[in-house]
Amino acid sequence: MTMTPEQSRESLEAMMRAGQAFMQNFFQQFSQIPNAAAAPAPVPPVALPGLSSLGVDAEKFAQLQREHLEQHAKLWASVAARKADEPAAEPVVAAVAKDRRFAAPAWSASPFYDYLRQAYVLNSQFLTAVTEALPINDKGAKSRLQFMTKQYVEALSPANFAATNPEFVQRALDTKGESITAGIMNMIADMEKGRISMTDDTAFEVGVNLATTQGSVIYENEVMQLIQYAPLSEKVSETPFLIVPPCINKYYILDLQAENSFVRYVVEQGFTVFLVSWRNPKAEQSTLSWDDYVGDGVLKAIDVVREVSKVAKPNILGFCIGGTLVASALAVAYARGEDPVESVTFLTTLLDFSDTGEIACFVDETAVAAKEATIGNGGLLNGRELSNIFSSLRPNDLIWNYVVDNYLKGNKPPAFDLLYWNSDSTNMPGPFAAWYLRNTYLENNLRIPGKLEVLGEKVDLGRIKVPAYFMAAREDHIVPWQTAYLGRRLVSGETTFVLGASGHIAGVVNPAAKNKRSYWVGEQDAASAEEWFNAAQEQKGSWWPHWIEWLRARSGKQIATRTRLGNRQYKQMEAAPGRYVKEML
Repeated sequence: MTMTPEQSRESLEAMMRAGQAFMQNFFQQFSQIPNAAAAPAPVPPVALPGLSSLGVDAEKFAQLQREHLEQHAKLWASVAARKADEPAAEPVVAAVAKDRRFAAPAWSASPFYDYLRQAYVLNSQFLTAVTEALPINDKGAKSRLQFMTKQYVEALSPANFAATNPEFVQRALDTKGESITAGIMNMIADMEKGRISMTDDTAFEVGVNLATTQGSVIYENEVMQLIQYAPLSEKVSETPFLIVPPCINKYYILDLQAENSFVRYVVEQGFTVFLVSWRNPKAEQSTLSWDDYVGDGVLKAIDVVREVSKVAKPNILGFCIGGTLVASALAVAYARGEDPVESVTFLTTLLDFSDTGEIACFVDETAVAAKEATIGNGGLLNGRELSNIFSSLRPNDLIWNYVVDNYLKGNKPPAFDLLYWNSDSTNMPGPFAAWYLRNTYLENNLRIPGKLEVLGEKVDLGRIKVPAYFMAAREDHIVPWQTAYLGRRLVSGETTFVLGASGHIAGVVNPAAKNKRSYWVGEQDAASAEEWFNAAQEQKGSWWPHWIEWLRARSGKQIATRTRLGNRQYKQMEAAPGRYVKEML
């Protein structure tokens, strides 16, 4: 629904009048309760002056208000009837019991805080329901409104403010005010960093206790370094394996520590592993384009792997945007008449961008045009801007949780390798970012055969005829798994789809040795993601062993391990992880 400025003003005025009427009715209902413990009287609907002209279903809106007021009346009666020394009863608002922000005993010990938390959740539910009920036909506009409502609701949680958080008060009393001083010092330190601390930054160092799988950089250019890892088995599969991680973040999410390193696991399983370590762009790399990342990145890495291993077709894996780059590169190679790889694995990758979830709230014509005008011909998309966008997709977990713990409670965040990586941001070259935003998120051109040209070749993902393994994560807030599923309809080869539990990172980094979580496997020719899931079987543990068996079947015979890394042309330049991954913002 598109409104003129005059209609927008009328809409705002109508909503304000409706809000005033709603609040007046709210307090009238409480004043009519004869005593605190009495059952609330039925709540009549509220008139909605002006909203009917905007297409709002007055009866539906009135019903939402009626239910909201009745729940508030029940909550008020429950809290008011509670004696001072009486323990809290079961929450009137059931969702409170599942909200970890209010799990501490201090929230239920006091009738005031108990009421505050439950009233907040009630109001949050009401605002969310109202936003959902608004008659906005434009899907993008409605999604943005829902996204902003979520940001507003979660920012106003009573847990986020000293005056309304009993844990802040109790902590201050227990420490005789030292927690307040510590919280202020934490805030000052984070202001100097320019970001909220999620972990103890002093606990980790790349190359010391992160990214420690042994290997060597055997090639580098302006875009990337290529690492070859040292073997950890007496025999290896004949076909080498190339990993292309995201260039939005650093590669070592796949090589954190020995016990949760995907890279080390693959090497231990008897594969010769190569990995692209993307450069963290500075001003000198600010004009790099999508073509540069495809040509000097993915395709060059494939060529080096071929020459070093003397195998014509390696297996390849792309993770997130790395998978989108891999698909583009393979389409270019096939258009040139080449047969570049034996198989391809896509981890949490979008090839069809039909539904990108809440990230789409940041991508419209205005936003993309602004990026094209400012950095489209040169410049950098700052890594902290990207990090803030991703954090806003999960504000409770990645923003407010740390505000409360670091600043209100005065705690130092614990050491956590994954969150250290999450804070180790990277820039994106402006031309690369602008091309990516327009042709994938905004216009979804990659799925249309021949619509795009990369390195002078028409891109057609249907030319990818090798076996493809698609892995998605069920709770992924960056790559919705149902949309990831659509990618297997764009390629022409045999496809295998596996759905892991958890989110974008934890779903992928699920070590086989710990055997946590689960994954789903099912029929491979289902017409839709929902049909596939309804017939899928849940398997306990990590998806890694399932994928390894798939990869091994496409990796040729076992051969004696070759201990020398690189060759005469591509010599060992420096020890892994290399200097590119250590470059900071």
